[in-house]
Amino acid sequence: MTSTSLYVHVPFCRTKCAYCDFYSLPVAFNDAQLFNQYNKKLINDAQRLFDFAKPSLVPTLYIGGGTPSLLGAVEITYLICNLLKIINSYSPPPVEITLEVNPESIDEEFLDAVKRSGVTRLSLGIQSFYTPSREKVNRIGSDKLLHSALSMVSEYYKNSFSIDLISGLPLQNKKIILEDIDLSLSYSPVHVSLYALTVEESSPLFSSKDITFAAGDEADDLWLTGRDALIKAGLNQYEVSNFCTKGNESLHNIRYWQMRSWHALGPSASGTIIMGKDDAFRYTHPSDMELFNSNNNIYPNREIIGRNDLIKETMLMGFRYIEGPDAELFRKRFFKCIEDTIPVTLKKWNNFLQKDKIALKEEALLLLNPFLLDAFTELDSYT
Repeated sequence: MTSTSLYVHVPFCRTKCAYCDFYSLPVAFNDAQLFNQYNKKLINDAQRLFDFAKPSLVPTLYIGGGTPSLLGAVEITYLICNLLKIINSYSPPPVEITLEVNPESIDEEFLDAVKRSGVTRLSLGIQSFYTPSREKVNRIGSDKLLHSALSMVSEYYKNSFSIDLISGLPLQNKKIILEDIDLSLSYSPVHVSLYALTVEESSPLFSSKDITFAAGDEADDLWLTGRDALIKAGLNQYEVSNFCTKGNESLHNIRYWQMRSWHALGPSASGTIIMGKDDAFRYTHPSDMELFNSNNNIYPNREIIGRNDLIKETMLMGFRYIEGPDAELFRKRFFKCIEDTIPVTLKKWNNFLQKDKIALKEEALLLLNPFLLDAFTELDSYT
């Protein structure tokens, strides 16, 4: 059985957030012609992909961006229904369909449409309720708008929506982080992602000389304050940045952390297909809307991930997960147990590992990078 998830990228946004380095294009609301043209191309590409790959199981579908909710009720329905038609011709329906939405681009009509279309999980980008921080990073939407959106989402997607928050934004402090979490939890989300602000060189915030934000120990303290508040509120940390009530983990993201195959559609989207026992094929679509819309057959950039690099990526992703890398999958894929792959590192880090599985303790997840550095150094010494 060929099992592959599907990620679909919708690169449209109202404005470009200062910290964002994802491929996205600022567009106006309700650009029906642009959205319809984009969706038709996506559907055409999806049909070609599935006719070629013929996956027998597509367990999860994730539509991200960008801001997919900008498409509006009509176009998002068209996109989802046609994607599912293609998927269902090869596979049983996905057990999880996630859609990323932003507060400024949803209303009751939209929420009703996506629920009828089969979306099982909404991921709502809040980032922070604190207006000065939002303004500093060009994040649109007032706190009143955020509360209105959350009220609607909690009604339509009770027990099945997630909130995204960011720690370390400009002007944030511990009090603001705790207020953000308290306000978010007042709407009873079953899942919260708390990301530490990462400023990539390609983002506008990196080159800004007028905006300061927490760094180093100060940034770590802010994130830890938020983490502790979420755990105290009863959410389980099941990955470095992700927390949920029991049974409400993101199934799609778990596939990433376990390095299971996924396909991808849309400009800049990247898919990874595990081929043999110990290598993989990765493809990345060009970050170019003009190329995407052209009638030419534009092929994605392709690379083979060899055994050593695939082991590294499996560890890189797997040790983010509170369960650690899937031990049985690792053994079947690489013909070797994790214990025999990095024995020196595991012995050195023994006090930071869980007793019943090869995984970092919850309180040690912040030390993931030095742990992986040791693991990769040991792995390279053998090869």
